[in-house]
Amino acid sequence: MADDLGIGDIGCFGNDTIRTPNIDKLAKEGVKLTQHIAAAPICTPSRAAFLTGRYPMRSGMDFSGAGRALMCLSASGGLPPNETTFAKILQANGYSTGIIGKWHQGLNCETRGDHCHHPLSHGFNYFYGMPFTLFRECQTEFRKTFYAHSPSHLSLYSQVLAITAVTLITVKYTNLGIRPLKLMICCVLFSLLYFLSWYIPLGFTHYWNCIVMRNHEIVQQPMNIQRTTHEILQELHQFIERNKNIPFLLFVSFLHVHTPLVSTKRFIGNSRHGIYGDNVEEMDFMVGSIVDAIDNTGLKNNTLIYFTSDHGGHLEVTYVNTQVGGWNGIYKGGKGMAGWEGGIRVPGIIRWTNVVRPDTIIDEPTSLMDIYPTVVQLGGGELPNDKIIDGRSLVPLLKNQATHSEHEFLFHYCGRNLHAVRWHQKDSGTIWKAHYMTPIFHPEGAVGCYDTILCKCEGEHVMLHNPPLLFNLSEDPSESKQLQPLDTHFEAVISKIDLAVAEHQKTISTVPQQLSLSNNRWKPWLQPCCGTFPFCWCNKDNTNVTSLI
Repeated sequence: MADDLGIGDIGCFGNDTIRTPNIDKLAKEGVKLTQHIAAAPICTPSRAAFLTGRYPMRSGMDFSGAGRALMCLSASGGLPPNETTFAKILQANGYSTGIIGKWHQGLNCETRGDHCHHPLSHGFNYFYGMPFTLFRECQTEFRKTFYAHSPSHLSLYSQVLAITAVTLITVKYTNLGIRPLKLMICCVLFSLLYFLSWYIPLGFTHYWNCIVMRNHEIVQQPMNIQRTTHEILQELHQFIERNKNIPFLLFVSFLHVHTPLVSTKRFIGNSRHGIYGDNVEEMDFMVGSIVDAIDNTGLKNNTLIYFTSDHGGHLEVTYVNTQVGGWNGIYKGGKGMAGWEGGIRVPGIIRWTNVVRPDTIIDEPTSLMDIYPTVVQLGGGELPNDKIIDGRSLVPLLKNQATHSEHEFLFHYCGRNLHAVRWHQKDSGTIWKAHYMTPIFHPEGAVGCYDTILCKCEGEHVMLHNPPLLFNLSEDPSESKQLQPLDTHFEAVISKIDLAVAEHQKTISTVPQQLSLSNNRWKPWLQPCCGTFPFCWCNKDNTNVTSLI
């Protein structure tokens, strides 16, 4: 699973300028899913849905407010312990299960080290990687650039407040005048708090959030981001070698291509698309290295390999006034947009040697949630009886035992707000999509929310549609030709979708909100630390890394 990769960023889905020969080869040897849909347009909820086969609001892992993804490693929210991941089922069936790379599903609940949300508490035998997510402050160069440019006004304001406080104190004790003591104390405290409010997060964030763990142990705090790609690739090879003689499930959760887009020297400057293209091409190399490791150990004929992205590419992200996010091809919108195709349509590739016909295209609605029942079925497990599973097994489609996807409707939520619904009309094969609300783009005429960097889900940031916007995706996948209420099929299609929404929403129950303000904020007592808090740093992972790049 790539991070923030746009469907238009790889060759086999239409890109002819970024080189992705290894991913393209997977598609050539297997199946390409051309209508593969994420259950959410942002990291944490999308990955929760992927791991559980359930819409993320069923587990409390989707939220409409400011914190739509986990915002820090010391938050108490995360994938609830009572959720059953596909890893947990396969682990119980004798599989060796591992996740290497990004987690971003929480860590602790009540105490530092309880690890209630940790991968090892959710069915994985082995974990190496980031319990949080890669972000810009993890890169030294970004922090230097930020300190040099962005906070100049913050520094100036802090200096002005400090000078004011010193002046008041001087006036007080030199008999030049009398000022109330309360005013002086308030000014000093406000100056200090204002300074700490921006300096501490910038100064310590990379120590607190940019860490690497091996199982339950912190091995790098902060992480050495220049070594991470080498280390992850080495860990992947070692996991495959250790488990080559037994059944295993390996979730390769790439840090690529999320900003800050750190690539190794071999790939810097190689792409025609700057640092983003470099990063995509390095990830493609890693995919090839993993596939080679599988094939060279004689596992090609009995291993299913799946490749995807967690959601669409991020249109609004920039670095030094240059756009450095992904490209979503012909599809409108991007990361953060739950209804528009660009936010949720992702690449889907499956290689299953001797089972699926090479170079096959499945142009049916499928979901990241479908991997859950697919993996459980192939691993000899049974789906949980106590939970609604929204995914549908892909096995009938892959084995050519079914013509159509089992999904008739797919519901596209932004937090707990239903933004759009997709209807697969089986008798005609038509794919309809109705938008009940859409984000308001800024500036006017843009396709993105450049004022907030990520589109929001509700309130003044969205436009409600009554009647809904309706598109025929079969004929208009770019959603550029809105159907009108007087058109032939409009009323019947909307009525059908409205009935489906009513039935679906009866199945949504109230659960604790894992990403609410109370659960998705910095809690110092939950902060992972391999030193004495707040001075957290260590490097226990200082062995020589064999370069595989």
